[in-house]
Amino acid sequence: MTKSITILGSTGSIGRQTLEVAEHLGIKVNAITADRSVDLLEEQVRKFKPELVAVFDEDAADRLRTQVEDTNVRVVHGMDGQLMAAHNSGADVIVTAIAGQAGLEPTLAALKTGKRIALANKEPLVCAGNKVMQTAKQFGAEIIPVDSEHSAIFQCLTGADKGIVKRLILTASGGPFRGKSHKELESITPEEALRHPNWNMGKKITIDSATLMNKGLELIEAMHLFGMSPDQIEVVIHPESIIHSMVEFADGSTIAQLSNPDMRQPIQFALTYPDRKPSLTKTLDITQIGKLTFEKPDTDTFPCLRLAYEAAKKDVPTCAVLNDANEKAVEMFLNKKIGFNDIPKYFEDAMLRTR
Repeated sequence: MTKSITILGSTGSIGRQTLEVAEHLGIKVNAITADRSVDLLEEQVRKFKPELVAVFDEDAADRLRTQVEDTNVRVVHGMDGQLMAAHNSGADVIVTAIAGQAGLEPTLAALKTGKRIALANKEPLVCAGNKVMQTAKQFGAEIIPVDSEHSAIFQCLTGADKGIVKRLILTASGGPFRGKSHKELESITPEEALRHPNWNMGKKITIDSATLMNKGLELIEAMHLFGMSPDQIEVVIHPESIIHSMVEFADGSTIAQLSNPDMRQPIQFALTYPDRKPSLTKTLDITQIGKLTFEKPDTDTFPCLRLAYEAAKKDVPTCAVLNDANEKAVEMFLNKKIGFNDIPKYFEDAMLRTR
């Protein structure tokens, strides 16, 4: 089993939950990285005693260095520091959880170690999927997805010949605004959009879930991870978030992965695979669920998913433009500079300019 890990992005939602899992399993934390969350990093340093901490912001790194000078931890900064943690930590598994395109370079550096990569940030595959997969192949790195949907597909495919796969079915909760009209969404505030009904996630991914853009990015990620075309991947709304995704095979059989909505389950699976250990996730009581429901996504009210399909059918540069514009649009929405319905308009215009 995994004995030591590095976490790229330890102060985000996935990073914090990975530390919970590491503590639960007794896994040593060799290195952690973050942007600038000094006080939280200090707590993590004192509790998990990593050998290296990389802080992207130089001033934040200086403050942390002062605050933990009584420890043996080495504090470095900038992109060079992130790459050092990714490539030179000596960990068995590197968890890549840096949000956004900023995670691309560290992810590529991690892949070049030839180690197992627990991939928790989808943007590297969205923006540079071919390069990421080629780098993994060149250096013999093993990618285990951490996104609950891709982890589910990975689990469903274990031991199967991918040549007999007919399609992948990605499930989506539908977010907090499922069933609302386009007009009702015009007055949505960031505070309302951040109230996801099922999952505890960071701000960016929570807004993406509300717009269904998260599922669009997952569609592109799944294409690269599993070697599928966009036409072989279907998205269905599943409000209960119990079935995390499904795989349909050529003989008509469909295999699904079920568990309570808790990111610690796929995180732990990526660290222990092919073994399974008792986890922090609450046991699923099927008798208490009542029913599982499914519906087609409303891509008229939520056009982000349709635009992601269009980008996926074009090329990697178009996907990168889509991702970059979406990151900017989400940031503007969170800062109340644009409305909720303006998010897809922003990157649709960006995609049109690339044609």
